[in-house]
Amino acid sequence: SYLTGATQAKDRLYAQLAASLKNMLRVVGQTADLFEQLQNDLDAMRVLAGTHAAQFMTVATELNPEP
Repeated sequence: SYLTGATQAKDRLYAQLAASLKNMLRVVGQTADLFEQLQNDLDAMRVLAGTHAAQFMTVATELNPEP
């Protein structure tokens, strides 16, 4: 009857909600992993930029010696 149909609809909606929350949990976990990788990449870029700056300054000093 009506109550049985309403109960089934409610159960179906709760199942959809549970599936959506499970999917969201998975996606949030992936996002956290990507942010961790991004942090590692940014750290590597910072080190690389520092190395390149030091190399540039060394070459500039050799090409343009102080009089």
